[in-house]
Amino acid sequence: MLIKLVRAHLKPYSGAIALLVVLQLVQTSAILYLPTLNADIIDKGVIPGDNGYIWKIGGVMLGVSVLQLVCAIGAVYFAARTAMALGRDVRASVFRRVQSFSAREVGQFGAASLITRTTNDIQQVQMLVLMTFTLMVSAPIMCVGGVIMALRQDVPLSMLLIGIVPALGLIIGIIVARLRPLFRRMQDDLDTVNRILREQITGMRVIRAFVKDAHERRRFEAANDELSDVSLRVGHIMALMFPLVMTVVSLSSVAVMWFGAHRIDGDDMQIGALTAFLSYLMQILMSVMMATFMFMMVPRAEVCAERIQEVLATETTVVPPVTPIRSVARHGHVELRDVGFRYPGAEAPVLRGIGLVARPGETTAVIGSTGSGKSTLLSLIPRLSDATEGSVLVNGIDVRELDPELLSRAVAMVPQKPYLFSGTIATNLRYGNPDATDAELWHALDVAQARSFVEELADGLDAPIAQGGTNVSGGQRQRLAIARALVRKPEVYLFDDSFSALDYATDARLRAALAREIGQATVIIVAQRVNTIRDADRIIVLDEGEVVGEGTHTELMAGNPTYREIVLSQLTEEEAA
Repeated sequence: MLIKLVRAHLKPYSGAIALLVVLQLVQTSAILYLPTLNADIIDKGVIPGDNGYIWKIGGVMLGVSVLQLVCAIGAVYFAARTAMALGRDVRASVFRRVQSFSAREVGQFGAASLITRTTNDIQQVQMLVLMTFTLMVSAPIMCVGGVIMALRQDVPLSMLLIGIVPALGLIIGIIVARLRPLFRRMQDDLDTVNRILREQITGMRVIRAFVKDAHERRRFEAANDELSDVSLRVGHIMALMFPLVMTVVSLSSVAVMWFGAHRIDGDDMQIGALTAFLSYLMQILMSVMMATFMFMMVPRAEVCAERIQEVLATETTVVPPVTPIRSVARHGHVELRDVGFRYPGAEAPVLRGIGLVARPGETTAVIGSTGSGKSTLLSLIPRLSDATEGSVLVNGIDVRELDPELLSRAVAMVPQKPYLFSGTIATNLRYGNPDATDAELWHALDVAQARSFVEELADGLDAPIAQGGTNVSGGQRQRLAIARALVRKPEVYLFDDSFSALDYATDARLRAALAREIGQATVIIVAQRVNTIRDADRIIVLDEGEVVGEGTHTELMAGNPTYREIVLSQLTEEEAA
């Protein structure tokens, strides 16, 4: 998965990668050439006392060192740019994929996990790529080149490498095999910590209201301790790596000095050659250590790549049409034909055989007990989910065939728990219509019964809004969301219990103002409050996912026991009449 992910996103940067490899090759070759020059200075300059030769070769060494430095700077520059570009592109790909998800896919992964995958997981892959370009590209060149140069200095002494390099490889292989499952657990535990922290921050009021501070503290501590334990186990294993590698390096140096001294004593080797051989041995072992450092990162990056690939490979259940319809003859017409909806793996469908027609200038209300499928029904119209049976038509066209942009312009939905983005009141209201004037914003606020509290704010339209709208009350948030929909001026308004946080007086004024403002549009309201929907042109009664009644308030009170039961649970007989 790691190779597949990296290869797919590095294709546009093949030129920079090729240049980087050339720079690393030149740099490593320069590093490998320096010990040979040093050996020549010792054997042909220092021992005979030839100062001219020392100055001559010393100048060559200086030139080679400058070349190595320039190539190293260039390699790091291109490595950093390419790795950062990879991270940017993968984040963009994950973001685009998540943006295409329906509520089903988002729920499948969870918001906390998606955030971790988009940030921490991609950062791990990005860091691995950076280390690969700066260390791993040069490591095999240095290792192979070091072996070749060591053989040039002394073949019998080079036989020691046959035992040293495999020993290092075995140590690294065992440690990496132990690390991989632990890194998988570490990323999953990180997801859990993020999820619990997110829940506790979002649900702070609930926690305080039920005095569950101690319980939530223990819950977070348990998840945090689990992450710490796994991290400690990883740290313990990784702590063994460098001592073991350094032990092998030290023993190798002792062995080279021992056997090299005997060869010099027998006139089979020169002092300069032994010095160069020791340098090459260190370069070979350093290249293995660089590879070791990389291999410590690979298991975690591989796990992260799998998690990223899971997101990228997940197809949304709300698939955009191949040849979308971009123009319609009718406007503001909504129809549901024998619609059914079932969640994956559910024993029973949420909706069955739903038929509904909503026309411009009419208000259609949907009412029913909790869990009867009201919100699910409404979410099918703007294609937040797709019906598993039947058809949902907007302006006479199945929503699965409509251009998504055309559908979003035609339909505006105000959920029961509206979300406001961090920014200002004005930026939130202009979310659906960036070109709206201040006058249009104030008019929408006036209709939504939000003008008074916005005017009381010091900055008015420029008053700051916190993420999620947490610095305004629930009723104010609902009214701002309604104003945002009004600024957009769609053909179809969907209100999903959008008046539940309003007092009865504000609710009445808002419905009266809406009737005047959007009287010619198509309005579909889902509500629990009977007073909110009793004046609707048509009321649909849902019970366990099926339509059990349709008509006006008066008709349903006279002939529908389900509707009558709902009404009388809220109003007296006289009030209902």
